[in-house]
Amino acid sequence: MQSVLITGGAGFIGQNLVHAWRAAQPADRLTIVDAMTYAANVRSLEPLIADRSIEFVKGDIGDAALMQRLFDEHKFSRVAHLAAESHVDRSISDPEAFLQTNVLGTFTLLKTALDFWRAAAMLDTARFLHVSTDEVYGSLGPADPAFTESSPYRPNSPYAASKASSDHLVRAFVATYGMPALITNCSNNYGPYQHPEKLIPLMIIHALEGKPLPVYGDGSNVRDWLHVSDHCDALMNVIERGRTGETYNVGGGNERNNRDVVGLICDTIDAAFASDTRLAARFPTCPAAAAGSCRTLITYVTDRPGHDHRYAIDATKLATELGSRCKVDFERGLKQTVQWYLDHETWWRDVTSGAYKAWIDKNYGFRRAV
Repeated sequence: MQSVLITGGAGFIGQNLVHAWRAAQPADRLTIVDAMTYAANVRSLEPLIADRSIEFVKGDIGDAALMQRLFDEHKFSRVAHLAAESHVDRSISDPEAFLQTNVLGTFTLLKTALDFWRAAAMLDTARFLHVSTDEVYGSLGPADPAFTESSPYRPNSPYAASKASSDHLVRAFVATYGMPALITNCSNNYGPYQHPEKLIPLMIIHALEGKPLPVYGDGSNVRDWLHVSDHCDALMNVIERGRTGETYNVGGGNERNNRDVVGLICDTIDAAFASDTRLAARFPTCPAAAAGSCRTLITYVTDRPGHDHRYAIDATKLATELGSRCKVDFERGLKQTVQWYLDHETWWRDVTSGAYKAWIDKNYGFRRAV
């Protein structure tokens, strides 16, 4: 039995990890900390909170007093650190928030954990997992080999730079203080409970509402798509079986350009409407409601600054050392994801009210068609 701290546990990957951990290790004591900024949503965790399967704390990882109190109270032996500002477009308009959370917040959490584990003589048994991104490696050309754990860091956005900085902090704590930490760098995640600012849920919801589907540039940017369930399995494997001080890349092996991803989303929604006539009444403004195609909504808009062309992850180390391999192929995972958003309309309508609409207007309202 472990006492586990999961930071950012009300975020997309975080809440999926909470459910996966609870199912895999029911005896572990889970404490979830989340600052509950715009992208967080605790609704999926409410049943676990209500029956005391987890303890939920609304708080900031940068609050040193809070972190120290939680470590003293719960004596954490495992930390899964997922708390982060994570949207590239938002980092361009407000980079300071990314530095505060991703860099200074990570430092505070590292120092608190190190001090506690030293005093409790737990450095040999505790584990700190820092969850990062493939964006720290920069951009790949069409023929370049995929990123490995030894790829140089070349971040191109304030978000990527903040995550690169936090990665370096973790590595420094390992080398300097003997911190029992590990790092994972993952490719683009998708699946249930993802905030609609991200590409896949944004396109699904806009298509259902008959709104334009804004695709940056010519849509040729390539991402390696990783289903969140595969990511969570890998994270639990790494924190328990990975070698401390090591980095493990987690990728889906599903490279797709944005143009093809959006097209596949449209085709999947069209097929769903064709097989379930009740959807037309629920989403009358969707082109598929009148036997049309959601592809007619695709609109190419001016690109964002510093837009990396291609990401690809080589996850050989993870597979050979720890036996972790992705199980969800992209077409099947995307179909399941579209169905999840169809089945959870109340969830995303609540998320997309107010501040989210203001964000869409701010980020996409000025972009001209190309």
